Amino acid sequence: MNKGLLVVISGPSGAGKGTIYGKVIEQTGMKRSVSVTTRKPRPGEVEGVNYYFRTEEQYQQMIASGEFLETAAVYNNFYGTPKAPVFENLDNGYDVLFEVDVHGAKSIKSKYSEAVTIFLMTPDFDTLEARLKSRGTESASALKMRLDSARNELAKYEMFDYIVFNDTVEQATAEVISIIEAEKHKVKNNIAKINALLAQKR
Repeated sequence: MNKGLLVVISGPSGAGKGTIYGKVIEQTGMKRSVSVTTRKPRPGEVEGVNYYFRTEEQYQQMIASGEFLETAAVYNNFYGTPKAPVFENLDNGYDVLFEVDVHGAKSIKSKYSEAVTIFLMTPDFDTLEARLKSRGTESASALKMRLDSARNELAKYEMFDYIVFNDTVEQATAEVISIIEAEKHKVKNNIAKINALLAQKR
């Protein structure tokens, strides 16, 4: 059995990470990465499906034990990706898809060098600004902060394997899936199958 792929989608706020992530999962059947969080469950959320819910004390113990691929503090709560279920899926041949910020992508790549990292960006900054404005939730100062942050994130392009410019959801989804398919056909990702074929008796 070939090992599964670990694929990371990252990029600035407003680039469409969540939408593309959902479409790729829907069309490929890849496994979602399920995060651990210290926040309380919301109505309808299921342990192990939406999140693994832990106390802050339990979370800090997991950090101390080195159990996370990446971890971050967001609005007074912690969020992180536990290694064990991800590696179990990969070892069983399942592909796992992540949607994280640039810091999370860097952390994952540092702990799992085989990760395939994709940076998602709008075709230009005017498009990004328009998409952020269309949310109707950003003040002028918050909008400037997000645009400045996007420029800083794009400047870290060298840490990524691929970049996809999200002009339309359909086009960007297709391009991400094409990248994943190409990676699955690399020789290095098919060693187990090749060796099994070579071991067959004529």
